[in-house]
Amino acid sequence: MNSKARIRTIILLLPFFLLFIPISHAGLNEQVFEAVLSNGLKVILLENHKTPLITFQIWYRVGSRNEEWGKTGLSHMLEHMMFKGTQKIGPEAYSRIIQENGGNDNAFTSRDFTAYFENLSADQIRIAIDLESDRMQNLLLREEDFRTERMVVMEERRLRTEDNPQAYLLEQLEATAFQVHPYHWPTVGWMEDIARFTLEDLKTYYRTHYNPVNAFLVIVGDFKKEELLSKIEKAFGPYPKGGSPVQEGDKEPPQVGERRIIVRKEAQLPFLVMGYHVPNLREPDSYVLEVIATILSEGKSSRLYKSLVLDKRLVLGADADHSLLSRDSSLFLLSTEVLPGKEVSEVEKALDQEIGRLQKEPLGERELAKAKNQIEASFIFGQDSLFYQAMLLAQHEIAVGWKAIDDYLPAIRKVSPQDIQRAAKKYLIPDNRTVGILIPLPPKEGKPTLTGPSLKERFIR
Repeated sequence: MNSKARIRTIILLLPFFLLFIPISHAGLNEQVFEAVLSNGLKVILLENHKTPLITFQIWYRVGSRNEEWGKTGLSHMLEHMMFKGTQKIGPEAYSRIIQENGGNDNAFTSRDFTAYFENLSADQIRIAIDLESDRMQNLLLREEDFRTERMVVMEERRLRTEDNPQAYLLEQLEATAFQVHPYHWPTVGWMEDIARFTLEDLKTYYRTHYNPVNAFLVIVGDFKKEELLSKIEKAFGPYPKGGSPVQEGDKEPPQVGERRIIVRKEAQLPFLVMGYHVPNLREPDSYVLEVIATILSEGKSSRLYKSLVLDKRLVLGADADHSLLSRDSSLFLLSTEVLPGKEVSEVEKALDQEIGRLQKEPLGERELAKAKNQIEASFIFGQDSLFYQAMLLAQHEIAVGWKAIDDYLPAIRKVSPQDIQRAAKKYLIPDNRTVGILIPLPPKEGKPTLTGPSLKERFIR
């Protein structure tokens, strides 16, 4: 597997992992088993015997939020280097071994975590255990590999961000919205930092963050937990606990006035994005914001689509996104790609009008019920995938703890029209937002322009 392939997101998973898994009415808490090894490694297991497959995932509690000024991009760079081999496994042999045994693997880095996974036949689970336990402590970091892979990462940044006007605008908006918190910098890192950091920086980062107490396993599929735990204990148990890096860092102070940023880059169409500071899963209002995002942009019957796309014909599309499962408070984002001949100011005014409706007009019970049904259907049907169930467990574990999964649907069902109005008035206000505008420049001859990632993809590389 080449380096670019490793940064693919979960939408590229093999189709045979989309398998029906009935959801217990009692929730996942009663189905999931948790154990903690003596060295601090947490193991989260969910048995499902409908088909002889497993997804094996190891998550490290380290992402770009754990980096520091001048050293951005180390988490993502280390993800690339994790495929360069150990004394047992040669460079680039890792993915080949998985593929030769009928599986697939990948990895991804975000602001809050770095994760690695293998999807395999259940009788091959020992391969995943052996490979992941080996590279947790025995990774070989060579200067030649480091220099080559750093060039790959720099090219990745050029392609995915610097040559991509919408992605570049989003990066600049986040850097403006977060002035103290490490969400200020991108997951891939700033180009100057990537070019500057050394192999010794990477070795120190690996020793600090890749240890049992700073990681956890999530395994979903066809296994017996007692047998599997014994194998995991044998493979991972001998490793020393290691240190537990400090997870609480600088907090972003409240924003006290609107911020604006304008980016002029080669592009085909103007782009507008608004980012409002909002809480994450640790506060009840996060569930209200989930409903608001659905009301605004879920489907062609949503408010933004009907108003801005169909009625006013101002934009190609409009999206609302809430980072519910971020480790720290993040942004509620509204974004639109403006149609040719339309003014960004007119689009901004139309967005403000839709926010104003939420603040002033009580939501009808029918529209609220529809939004809740959409959320519930998406949540339940998404769990038809072994992989997605494991992802849900892991992302909740990162944010606040995996047991919070069972709070999701009850909290969504409790959201009232009054909650919608209150949250919109509290968070979706000009003084709490950063506005980013992309003003397109004509492309240079022979140079294509790229469109940006979806809002849901922007934090995972």
